[in-house]
Amino acid sequence: MASPISVYNSNALDTHISSTSRESLKMELLADVSLLPGEDRIIDKDIIYICPFNGAVKGKVLITNYRLYFKSSDADVAVMLDVPLGAISRVEKMGGASSRGENSYGLDITCKDMRNLRFALKQEGHSRRDIFELLFKYAFPLSHSLPLFAYVTQEKYEESGWNIYKPMEEFRRQGLPNNKWRITFINKNYELCDTYPTVLAVPFKSKEEDLKRVAAFRSRGRIPVLSWIHRENQAVIVRCSQPLVGMSGKRNKDDERYLDMIREANDTPKLTIYDARPNVNAVANKATGGGYEGDEYQNAELIFLDIQNIHVMRESLKKLKDIVYPNVEESHWLSSLESTHWLEHVKLVLSGAIQVADKVSSGNSVVVHCSDGWDRTAQLTSLAMLMLDSHYRTLRGFQVLIEKEWISFGHKFASRIGHGDKNHADQDRSPIFVQFIDCVWQMTKQFPTAFEFNERLLLTILDHLYSCRFGTFLYNCENARDQHEVRSKAVSLWSLVNSKMDIYLNPFYTPESGRVLYPVASMRHLELWVTYYIRWNPRIQQQQQSPVEQRYKELLALRDEYLKKLEELQLSDSSPSSRLANSSTPNTSSTSSTPSQQYTHLQTPL
Repeated sequence: MASPISVYNSNALDTHISSTSRESLKMELLADVSLLPGEDRIIDKDIIYICPFNGAVKGKVLITNYRLYFKSSDADVAVMLDVPLGAISRVEKMGGASSRGENSYGLDITCKDMRNLRFALKQEGHSRRDIFELLFKYAFPLSHSLPLFAYVTQEKYEESGWNIYKPMEEFRRQGLPNNKWRITFINKNYELCDTYPTVLAVPFKSKEEDLKRVAAFRSRGRIPVLSWIHRENQAVIVRCSQPLVGMSGKRNKDDERYLDMIREANDTPKLTIYDARPNVNAVANKATGGGYEGDEYQNAELIFLDIQNIHVMRESLKKLKDIVYPNVEESHWLSSLESTHWLEHVKLVLSGAIQVADKVSSGNSVVVHCSDGWDRTAQLTSLAMLMLDSHYRTLRGFQVLIEKEWISFGHKFASRIGHGDKNHADQDRSPIFVQFIDCVWQMTKQFPTAFEFNERLLLTILDHLYSCRFGTFLYNCENARDQHEVRSKAVSLWSLVNSKMDIYLNPFYTPESGRVLYPVASMRHLELWVTYYIRWNPRIQQQQQSPVEQRYKELLALRDEYLKKLEELQLSDSSPSSRLANSSTPNTSSTSSTPSQQYTHLQTPL
């Protein structure tokens, strides 16, 4: 646990400001912001926020080891910012000591969550030096040999979210092991593959030596392993990385035989291998030792899904941010949105997952991979599983899906998000997980009664993807999380979610256990997720939820209120004083019935 951080007060040198007034300023700020256990104040300062919607707004900023908090002091303009430092991608100085023009000297802050912040300070006396240095230090703790906030927080929850996913329990739920698939612990020390989980499901016929030989022919040792099995037809979704074919077209008999074992497990006539990449990219990967399965893989067919790589996705989201923040490009909105290609990428990911789900639903086993099997592969397997298995559409089941397909199978969260790292231009950064959550949102829009959770859950997940308040999304793989003792030293995001589940529930949810969801992946049916990508715009914030949903929630609240009143009446009636009063009062009339008799048949509007 890090030692408590001392408070750095920027006004310490201003002798004309008394310590009493400084303390009152701090108390005023603290009255507005509720600090988390383990959260310490670092600096507070008078500042001007250059708001893109209200212009220059005077106020006070408080920086802690977890957040940047701003509150306007102008009575007529109420502006409040509460930004986790983990959401900050870049901090730059704006202007210099000789800069001219009003509010031209200050700080430019680029955030990972689709917004930028700009603050102005007085030019005299290096007034921004302290706040810049401290903000830079605590926004990028790993770059300054400091712990991430997840290791500092002292939040406590009744339920540990680390227990939400237990691999053996999830395999048993799927009906595994069986006479075709076995569980192996060959990777218990991460020796077979350092980015895979310790518990794996593999073909029953395969031997441990086979797995080692296959690992030598798969990129990063990420061998084909089972993600999901269809209970009725026994078709499976298997995930892996690309084969190491190279320019010379190497073959590996063990790998070919292993894939045939997967096919034979449910007598699939032809094993379908979905390569998430565009064909040209897969061919180009041969130059770096990678490649794809060729004709030597008998009884198999190869299909390329044309999903672009992490660099294309990063640039696409950057373009999207440019047209939605700070102001929406309204004059040419449709053409501007189309030029970002973001929805086109979402369409291709959804379309690929639909193909996987449809193939498995019809009884054919599939293998899914991209290059290394931790980006596009995770998108495709998890979305296909969401379509096929209603368990993953429940609140807890969705948590299991993320823990299983993304976290345990080594999606590189640390590299893709850059937690606590100042290197904002790192080419490994990419919004792959954001894109997956966007695809899930698209499905919830098309099937509003099929998911137990609501949009608020998706927004919460994305906010804490960046915040570094929880250990859930830290590091690149299970191996790294074990080394950094995440489970014992940090709190799981699911601890927070499951402590107040009611706010994440969809009131329209109707359980349907056997239903397969096939969303329509055409541009006409996909929407921009406005309440995420454009949520910082005040015009969007003012928009109400649908009248139907609003009325439904009002009725639910009314029902809860009636039930609470009923409970109170029943408790008051069963209390000793109530019974004493009843026994001492003669029952002179039939109308003098007890409260519980009067309210036993209370009906609610629902």
